[in-house]
Amino acid sequence: MANYDFLERQGVSAGLIKDLEKFREAYMVEEAAAHRIVEPMIPFYGKEILEMSIAGLLQGENILLTGSKATGKNVLAENLAYVFDRPSYNISFHVNTNSGDLIGTDTFVDNQVQLRKGSIYQCAEYGGFGILDEINMAKNDAVSVLHAVLDYRRIIDVPGYDKIALHPAARFIGTMNYGYAGTKELNEALVSRFLVVDMPEQKADTLEHIFQNLFPSLRADRMEQFIGLFLDLQVKAANGEISTKAIDLRGLLAAVKTMQSGLQPILAVRMGIINKCFDSFEREIVEDVVMTRIPEEWTAGDMFA
Repeated sequence: MANYDFLERQGVSAGLIKDLEKFREAYMVEEAAAHRIVEPMIPFYGKEILEMSIAGLLQGENILLTGSKATGKNVLAENLAYVFDRPSYNISFHVNTNSGDLIGTDTFVDNQVQLRKGSIYQCAEYGGFGILDEINMAKNDAVSVLHAVLDYRRIIDVPGYDKIALHPAARFIGTMNYGYAGTKELNEALVSRFLVVDMPEQKADTLEHIFQNLFPSLRADRMEQFIGLFLDLQVKAANGEISTKAIDLRGLLAAVKTMQSGLQPILAVRMGIINKCFDSFEREIVEDVVMTRIPEEWTAGDMFA
């Protein structure tokens, strides 16, 4: 059962939290889907973003999370599914994702043709939260399914089978990054089916919450340097000096994890950040930024109290 401590600490509206409780009481989760309620590794921090998203979902709307890389879109989506106490279904869109992957395909069971239910079908059936990751990479076949699923009528027409009425608790949360290879502009009809939340870039206070939550024993002065490193790279990317390849919060967090195993910090950051830049000129710039924050003489023993 999810708790609301991190919402209350950020001052999220008491009225919204009360409505969340009513929602959860009204829509109990079926046993078959209970295992899909997953507690996020990181609580999301951002009062306004949380309030906008929760208010929209409470009113039956679907949410589209937009913004640049490493702004916490997937973390927010996971947190929303958790506080609403709903099973989550992650659907990653790529060039091979088609309508069969979303709704289902025919298969043989005991010499009979049956529908092997796809993620969207299960989400509709159990009242889950469907996380539509990189929705702007969806090809036309998959987009046609999304148009029907996100429509106000909330009905999916499965060819050869009955229509599926979406469970009243079912919601969909789309995420999209700008400028990735293979992405495209969403058409107006699809965007109109969402409320759009534009995610702000990471700031020092939100990064501090993340590091403190994941690495409670990390020394404060060392944490300050890792946060500063990420923000320095974020500024350089915004100014067009480097690409967004090095703006990788997952990579930075993974690097700190390896330091817990005794890896030298500069080597850990090389794996998590520097080596993700394949252009030699860009890599030199990123390495220079890293060296101003992470001295070579630091050891893993210097990192944690």
